[in-house]
Amino acid sequence: MNSTEQQVEQAVSVIKSGGIVAYPTESVFGLGCDPFNQKAVERILQIKGRLQEKGLIVIASHVQQIAPLIQPKHPNDLARALKTWPGHHTWIFPKSSRVPAWISGNFETIAVRVSAHPIVKALCDNLNGSLVSTSANIANQAVLNSIKDIEMQFGDKIDAFINAPLGNYDKPSTITVAHTLEQLR
Repeated sequence: MNSTEQQVEQAVSVIKSGGIVAYPTESVFGLGCDPFNQKAVERILQIKGRLQEKGLIVIASHVQQIAPLIQPKHPNDLARALKTWPGHHTWIFPKSSRVPAWISGNFETIAVRVSAHPIVKALCDNLNGSLVSTSANIANQAVLNSIKDIEMQFGDKIDAFINAPLGNYDKPSTITVAHTLEQLR
């Protein structure tokens, strides 16, 4: 087992036990946890200084991991998203009753993405589920672009770090409302 595989294995164990991990995505390092573990999500929000009302993105390695969380208004809404997945595109759908308020914030929607990044895929495949994805930074401050910077900023507030390369994108994922095609980012 190589170092990256060991880091992923450790991160999966940390997530399953309610911890927080820092990991690479397509463009930035993210902080993640089990989206259904309220205490873990609240820890991420506290660490970042982020308001729960804003909601969080949930990422997955396959659409089946997020399908129970969304309720597309029209079949074409999901079809459009599927054309961009796996990939660097986040879509907003009406949320299902399975989505907790600590994920959706003050919204009746949820932001979801099926990632093509190998670390995200490995995490979600090993978890057999989705993962919270929020940038590894203090709210409204610059994004941190290395595990070293993340360790310096957050220290032992993060339970595991995956030091692996980012993807090939310079900016965070596009965010589009699935039904209206309004671009939010």
